[in-house]
Amino acid sequence: MAAVSSFPEIDRAEPVSHEGGHPDLVRLVPSSGRGQSRLPPGVGKALGPAVLAFLWWSSTHFGWISEDLLPGPHALWITFGELIASGEFAEAVSLSLYRVATGFSFGFVIGIGLALVSGLLRIGEDFIDAPMQMARTLPWAGLVPLLIIWLGIDETPKITLVAFAVTFPLYINTFAGIRNVDRTLVEVAKTLSFSRAALIFQVILPGALPNLLVGLRYSLGSAWLALVFAETVNAQGGLGYLITHAREVYRVDIIILCLIIYAFLGLSADLVVRLLERVLLRWRQNFDGV
Repeated sequence: MAAVSSFPEIDRAEPVSHEGGHPDLVRLVPSSGRGQSRLPPGVGKALGPAVLAFLWWSSTHFGWISEDLLPGPHALWITFGELIASGEFAEAVSLSLYRVATGFSFGFVIGIGLALVSGLLRIGEDFIDAPMQMARTLPWAGLVPLLIIWLGIDETPKITLVAFAVTFPLYINTFAGIRNVDRTLVEVAKTLSFSRAALIFQVILPGALPNLLVGLRYSLGSAWLALVFAETVNAQGGLGYLITHAREVYRVDIIILCLIIYAFLGLSADLVVRLLERVLLRWRQNFDGV
């Protein structure tokens, strides 16, 4: 059986200048693999949604699926124009974005703060980690009536539910990132007489950053999922309120349109985190497919 090489492919070789009688040296530059892509990144990522949109259009256009059950793209476009003209769309989206942004801000501070205390301090782990692991298994839907009883029916329970959903993905991934930092790096930093602050900010937190960004992606998705639950119970505005009202009057087109808007808002948030990953993790060489 032929042996499989574990060395990376070489993209090019660059000559290195030398002095004296030393032999010529060549710098080997590993291949990134990006130049082998057949399609531009933007085009490739749009193929999946484009295929789904075509299947959706064809299934409704040719009558394979009744438009009473699944309105076609043209019907949703007309509905979208009506909501914009009436002002309902702008009001609903702005209110939903306010709830997500406020709840996410609270959840981010709580999740990251608890993860830092629990990850950096052993006594913090003893007091914090077990209760957090227990609380993260609580279902969001089951918390809605309890939050209404405790906090009323205004914005507070909705924001609290979003914050609850955001806290745990950030806590778990950040805590895991801190504890998975290579111990050798920590020992080297101590050998070099790093202060405690320098050890945290120059070694531990940069090492935990990839996990933190993964938690950020999960938490943003969880925020929108929690908002769906929050806005469909005793809501007086927002996308969830539009869904609830549309269900009562049997407007399937509005329900599907609001779900698509939720999906696009979640996708936009995910793209922002991906951009942060490219900026903050430029030092890390990742496998990006073959």
